[in-house]
Amino acid sequence: RYIALNDFCREQFIVGGLPRERICVKPNFVDVPPPGQAERRGFLFVGRLSKEKGVGTLAAASARLTASERVAVIGQGPESGLFDGVAGVELLGARDGNGVLDSMTKAAALIIPSIWYENFPRTLVESFACGLPVIASRLGALETLIDDGVNGLLFTAGDEVDLAAKMNWAAANPQAMAAMGREARRKYERLWTGDRNYDQLLGIYREAITSRKMGEQV
Repeated sequence: RYIALNDFCREQFIVGGLPRERICVKPNFVDVPPPGQAERRGFLFVGRLSKEKGVGTLAAASARLTASERVAVIGQGPESGLFDGVAGVELLGARDGNGVLDSMTKAAALIIPSIWYENFPRTLVESFACGLPVIASRLGALETLIDDGVNGLLFTAGDEVDLAAKMNWAAANPQAMAAMGREARRKYERLWTGDRNYDQLLGIYREAITSRKMGEQV
């Protein structure tokens, strides 16, 4: 069996020539306790500061924000200079896992502005586990992982005007974003916990063993 992280990746593997019947889907997971009830403000980006991660789009969108919302940026990389002079952006550098999770429990939304195909970002799972809705590019797997208007918002990849519009809307509608955060946590508990992932992995092993016993060539 081959394991894909989501349905979008599975379809790409099929296009690439892997046999459809042998590709199973098992997502990433994290184990994170329910978040507290702290006040949430501002936006958060976590990742490498590089072109493919859409850092240029985020920098340009941040310059268009009409609300005085802070944009916290966790990460390092060659594109960090794009944020120079952009009001409200705070470059926090690298943070360990606990530091990232702490920031996720305080922000109002995580931004994933990637302009390339993501597989299944760990930051997305962590964000949902922290009750943090995600504003992400409508691209590849991200479009299938985020339910637009339910547990996050989608925008046109590479379009800083559209991203800024979504961020401005989020800043103006904190109660709606809080409701999306609660839905994000519910989706995490339903699909992306360690226990759920363990059951999925055992199911894949059982399927492979059964197929072998029935004479399928492996």
